[in-house]
Amino acid sequence: MILNRKDTVPKETTGGLDTVGIRCPDHPVTQAIIAAAGVPIAAPSGNTSGRPSPTTAQHMIEDMDGKIDGIVDGGACRVGVESTIIDLTVTPPRLLRPGGLPLEELEAVLGEVAVDKAVREKLADGEAAKAPGMKYRHYAPKAPVTVVLGAPMRSAGYIAAHLAAKTGVICFDEYAPLFAGHIVHKLGASTDKKAQAQQVFDALRTFDGTEVTEIYAQCPDERDLGLAVSNRLKKAAGFHTVDVGQPLIVGITGPTGAGKTSALNAVKKLGGAVLDCDAIYHEMLKTDTDLRQALTDTFGDVFDESGLNRQKLGKIVFGDPAELQKLNAIIYDYLPRELERRMAAYGMAPIIAVDAINLIESGLCKLCKRTVAVLAPKEDRVKRIMVRDSIPEDYARLRVQAQKDDSFYRTNCTDILVNDAGTLSAFEELAYATFLMLCKEENSL
Repeated sequence: MILNRKDTVPKETTGGLDTVGIRCPDHPVTQAIIAAAGVPIAAPSGNTSGRPSPTTAQHMIEDMDGKIDGIVDGGACRVGVESTIIDLTVTPPRLLRPGGLPLEELEAVLGEVAVDKAVREKLADGEAAKAPGMKYRHYAPKAPVTVVLGAPMRSAGYIAAHLAAKTGVICFDEYAPLFAGHIVHKLGASTDKKAQAQQVFDALRTFDGTEVTEIYAQCPDERDLGLAVSNRLKKAAGFHTVDVGQPLIVGITGPTGAGKTSALNAVKKLGGAVLDCDAIYHEMLKTDTDLRQALTDTFGDVFDESGLNRQKLGKIVFGDPAELQKLNAIIYDYLPRELERRMAAYGMAPIIAVDAINLIESGLCKLCKRTVAVLAPKEDRVKRIMVRDSIPEDYARLRVQAQKDDSFYRTNCTDILVNDAGTLSAFEELAYATFLMLCKEENSL
């Protein structure tokens, strides 16, 4: 935390600045050293300026042998990337360096948090860095690095097409076989940001002492710890990046009978993919042992030989809002990870639609670049539901009345698609044109 310096803090420890960086490490060895010292400790970074940060004692020996008197070895770093740096002397607070505490968690506590431009961009010539690691080239191995941005499948394909004899590769685990015969360091799975944060500095150090003359690196998206990993890779490359693009992730929602199925058909005609959240969740109930265990731990023995006993679970959650909230919290903890895993398999598609009734309420909208609500006049919806579900008019009206009002979707979605074109084919043509326009706006085609 960057705070205003009191007179009790000597300027020798702040580089002459009137602000001071304060951190409280949670490692037991470090805490024991602080307790034994009995005073605050001034500590610079443990890496030679510009070099990848050490995450093990061996790394420290490589950089600092002969320059320091000793090393206290507390084991390999648990997070990997360095601490988050946030400036609390300004309003709104400003993120200077993304680290182990993600931006999303800071925003949950502080509200608005500005992101310093140096996190994502090269500093201009003569522009002073506000915090360690903000220089335009930092964490750098000896060989030049090119960071390839975009969907994992696309970035892997780009790297494979540009390999030279002495090219090194930093890649997500599932794409390593594409680079056989080259020195490769795996970052972790494309959806495992924690592993990527732990591995990124090891990866940047892998190639020193080898004959590698250039390095290509796949880069995660900026969600959660991905912002920190992306930042370190880009700094190591001096912001030399190639963006191969990625699919447009569109969340599609809306009340029953509005025509979501027709809109999803338009996505498929564009060569896109559709992820049905309800269907995926029910698949996970059969295959995801961690999800099943989480449900069992919370609600007891709700699985039998045939799978989830929905009647038993329903009796627990549908009569108690608190229990239903627990169920939803579990579902929307596990479901986004599975969606991200499946998105990676459709990396070459121009658009991926996330089909979710509770897209906004669940937070699944955070996975999406655009959110589209499919709306239709209430009378049209009543007629469609009657035909589709073979139910009488009075029951169809009750179902429509139980749905959220159009104003909810107009307030919370980025785009609205109104199904009042008259015929099914006319609406699909409208939906196709709309999604084509969105893809062009977001450069996913």
